[in-house]
Amino acid sequence: MEPAVFEHETPSTVIDPGHHVHRPYLRLMTLNMAHGRGNDAYRLFQKGREVEVNLDDIAAVLRREDPDIVALQEADGPSIWSGMRDHVEYLAHKGGFPYSLRGEHVKGMKLSYGTALLSKIPLREPVSVTFHPSPPTLSKGFVAATVTWPGDPVVEIDVISLHLDFSRNSVRQRQMEDLIDILSSRNRISIVMGDFNCEWEARDSALHKLAEQCRLKGYCAGKAGMETFPLLGKRFDWVLVSSDLEFSTYEVLEDQLSDHRGVICEIRTSEGMP
Repeated sequence: MEPAVFEHETPSTVIDPGHHVHRPYLRLMTLNMAHGRGNDAYRLFQKGREVEVNLDDIAAVLRREDPDIVALQEADGPSIWSGMRDHVEYLAHKGGFPYSLRGEHVKGMKLSYGTALLSKIPLREPVSVTFHPSPPTLSKGFVAATVTWPGDPVVEIDVISLHLDFSRNSVRQRQMEDLIDILSSRNRISIVMGDFNCEWEARDSALHKLAEQCRLKGYCAGKAGMETFPLLGKRFDWVLVSSDLEFSTYEVLEDQLSDHRGVICEIRTSEGMP
């Protein structure tokens, strides 16, 4: 298999870069924002004003939930079908995030979209990875950056926003191998958030590959009532963390911001962690 395509990007500072988080935990959120289409996620084109209203709804939830770091998928740069606006930059400004990183996994034909991170903590060593093409489905990928644990500069954590192929488990498995290679080379405590397009139960799930090889865990992996993709009643959106971290809260949001539901959680370091 050919290697993944690497695209290095620099986080953009959109408000006061002196802002820092001062609480002994990290509050995290992940959302597949469906190109800012809101409840009309399956409508291909929307006017600029419609998209702005949908983005404002997302920004309002971000302000209400007050996450430190947000992982976004199907996050658009200027695209003809979603108002020709950089959605990540817009949400960073409206939501109050000084730092943002956008990976462009699909580009051309007046389209630009991929995965993204919004953060109130500086994002260091940013990288954007576009997976090897897998036609007929469009390209997927992930962005990763390193953050320092609030109040403890010794603890460095890699945070990833991931989007896997929706159509074939074999493609997801290959994509996961690329992610595992990157995480192994960076050799840090990790948090992986995003739309995995698969559930936990199947033993050949890409979730299992990642969890087993990188020593990650999910919250109540087999628990019912945690569905994030209502149309199919599936739990596709996950937050996975290294074994050195612990979940203290975890919630699937009821807000109808797209065809996916957002996930919000808080994590703490385990006792004895350096």
